[in-house]
Order: sequence, then structure tokens, then C-alpha cells
Amino acid sequence: MRDAENIRDVESLGINLMGFIFWPRSSRYVAERPAYMPTKCKRVGVFVDETIETVCRLAADYALDYIQLHGHESPDYIRTLNAQCSVIKAFNIATAADLAQTAPYVGLVDYFLFDTKGPSVGGNGEKFDWSILSAYDGSTPFLLSGGIGPDDAESLSSYLSVLDSRHCIGIDLNSRFERSPGLKDVATLRRFLTQLTHSSYQTH
Repeated sequence: MRDAENIRDVESLGINLMGFIFWPRSSRYVAERPAYMPTKCKRVGVFVDETIETVCRLAADYALDYIQLHGHESPDYIRTLNAQCSVIKAFNIATAADLAQTAPYVGLVDYFLFDTKGPSVGGNGEKFDWSILSAYDGSTPFLLSGGIGPDDAESLSSYLSVLDSRHCIGIDLNSRFERSPGLKDVATLRRFLTQLTHSSYQTH
């Protein structure tokens, strides 16, 4: 998110988390502080193999509530950041074997984020096989990501209803709800969230 008016409009939908991407190679890169930052939802800063000094500086400058890591950050790296704010660690998933990546990070992060394995570290706009997550038996709650779009509400609700709600605690809505990189289609988001809230699954 970068546009002040768009940030306000999306925040008004009652979301829990809003992301700001600080990876310079992303088309959604936040090069300067938006004129408005959300106050009614948590702020998430997204980083890829950034220096700890830069992450800490931006976390303070933007009053971030969460740091979301999409690179090859080590457990020791995360231990250093834990004093700054809460951490979400992303993992790219293609097979059940990929879930083993999470083991070294158990107890170090607040949430995992499971995304699609693709050419980019994130924002590929493609789904992975959600049934793979039935093999996840960890204790760390996770966010489901990866190409979730406006037409997925019904299938997503059905699938999430069979997952352990203690584990899957939210979904990530990004590229397929955009009018352009970093600019969300608020009407489409509103329709989708309304469909989900009519199900038994609590959206995040």
C-alpha cells in the first residue's frame, strides 16, 4: 500500500493487517512514507534479505507492528529482530516436503506465511495446492497466501472450514485484488470479504 486515500479506504473494510513492501525490486516498493498510515489495523513491513539495521530503522520510522520476512533470513537474524517487533516468516510451498523449512523457526516468530513457490519471492499471483497443508502439524499459526482472487471465496471458505482454525488464522489478499501494483480495488475487496464473513471462517 502506498496511496493515502487507498490506505484509508482499505482500512475502513475492517482488515487486521496492512502490508508495506520495502524490497526495492518490487513493483509495490514503498519509496517514501505515505501521507496517511493506518491506525485501526496493524502495520506490516515486508523485507527480503535486508540488513538488520535497515529493518530496525524502517520499523521505527513507520511504527511497524510486524516485520514480514521473505528471504533467507536465519534464526539468529530473527532473534536479533525479536526485540524490535513481532515477526512473520514466509515460506514458498510446492510440496509437503517444503514444510520442513519451518522447523528452525518454531518459537522464534509469531506467524508463518505459506506462499506459492515461483520465480519471484512473492507476488507471483499463483496458487499452490492447499491440500499440502493438511501435512502441517506445527504449533505456529500461519497465514495462507498465494494467488487468492475474487472468485475464490466459496472454495476458500470450504477448504478453510476443514483446517484447524488454531493454525490457519488468516489469508493474504494482494495482487489479484489490485487495479495496479500497490493500489487495491476496494469494491472487489469488499465483495470478497462479505462473501467470506457469511461463512463460518473468521477472516483476517
